[in-house]
Amino acid sequence: MLDIKALRYFLAVVDTQGFTAAARRLHVAQPAVSMAIRKLEQNLELELFHRRDRGIELTDEGRVLLQHARRIVQATSDAELEMREIHGLRRGEVRIGVPSMLGSYYFPPILMAFRHRHPNLQLTVVESGTRKIQQMLSEGEIDMGVIVSDTPPADLATHVFLREQMMAILPADHPLAAQDHITYDQFFNEDLVVFKEGYFHREVLDKLAAESDYRLKIGFETNLLPLIKQIIRQGFAISTLLEMAISDATDLVARPFEDPVWLDLSIAWRREGYLSRANRAFVDFLIEQSKT
Repeated sequence: MLDIKALRYFLAVVDTQGFTAAARRLHVAQPAVSMAIRKLEQNLELELFHRRDRGIELTDEGRVLLQHARRIVQATSDAELEMREIHGLRRGEVRIGVPSMLGSYYFPPILMAFRHRHPNLQLTVVESGTRKIQQMLSEGEIDMGVIVSDTPPADLATHVFLREQMMAILPADHPLAAQDHITYDQFFNEDLVVFKEGYFHREVLDKLAAESDYRLKIGFETNLLPLIKQIIRQGFAISTLLEMAISDATDLVARPFEDPVWLDLSIAWRREGYLSRANRAFVDFLIEQSKT
């Protein structure tokens, strides 16, 4: 019989790549973790880890258990949360993953307004790329996340809350800044500063380049928005961002592409998971704000 506590210890060892690190995450003594894993292996009559001098590695049997363990632990956590809420839990936590561009320029007033309406709820905001956010959702590390709605995974439920146009971002004195719009040929012949792979900004560029048979002339690669804007400001490269990202930069301009690039951004959560009252309240609030 599988013990849920042992499975949680098992996942901690896998995620931290070691018994000592898992013990620190779980706030228990290292021998307690070792004993729990040893007992789990005895109950299953299987070896779950190769134990080597340089560290540990999952066995084939351990990899099979890992797939089930994540689902079992997540389902148990969902059930525990739902039972607590049936008893009238008055507090809760909203864990949301947000891409850096939206986290810096779109979400701050929404998060503050939501906190004002629900002062007893805790907000945990994780910044990451949309692909990583999808992975974190599937593995239960966060409850909700912002993703691009082109091809959402089948295991996620989504609701579009924002439609924005990707714009070419240039210094105000750039020769192309005088134009009403920018062609792909003009854009892709410039040196570019781009986000790293996994972020929707980069995926848009990679897709446009592939469809138009261009090669990205990458001069800089960074996820730091202030650095991106400074590189553009100094004339070293141009980029493409949502226009909101330069709302505070009078020396930068945004120009649409000749063939406009629109993004539908959605709030997403696990389709088969339990969405707590706190998270449902946030989804409703976000949709409400998007209509104003």
